[in-house]
Amino acid sequence: MSEKKKTNIILFSGDYDKAMAAYIIANGAAAYDHDVTIFHTFWGLNALRKDEAVSVKKGFIEKMFAKLMPRGANQMGLSKMNFAGFGPKMIKSIMKKHNAMPLPQLIELAQEQGVKLVACTMTMDLLGLKKEELLDGIEYAGVAAYLADAEEGQVNLFI
Repeated sequence: MSEKKKTNIILFSGDYDKAMAAYIIANGAAAYDHDVTIFHTFWGLNALRKDEAVSVKKGFIEKMFAKLMPRGANQMGLSKMNFAGFGPKMIKSIMKKHNAMPLPQLIELAQEQGVKLVACTMTMDLLGLKKEELLDGIEYAGVAAYLADAEEGQVNLFI
């Protein structure tokens, strides 16, 4: 009996289309019975933010980051053709027409398939993000945990 293959993805980007790609790959790998981890760092953490505001104590800079960053996966912009927010509306309309799963549903599917969603604690500290502001059922770790997973991985992607 062979060991399960491991797929590890670092999601660094806060762009809707790039996060979608990460989650499409993760869900595909999970469907192929891989152990999958998505390590969310820097702007990729926005995919894990709750849609609603959460009341937590923050300093001035942390409050500024919170206001400037999109709250939740559905509010993320596109990497190209964002057009002041009109681009994401266009792509979401086209996706709906073609029955493509939107990013929030891809994230839910990943959780249902057992994809390990990890928030980078160092970046959370830098950006002033608190655990209460992120989705339930995720894990928290630093770069050492990612490197331990990546060392055993057959597929390692940086998005």
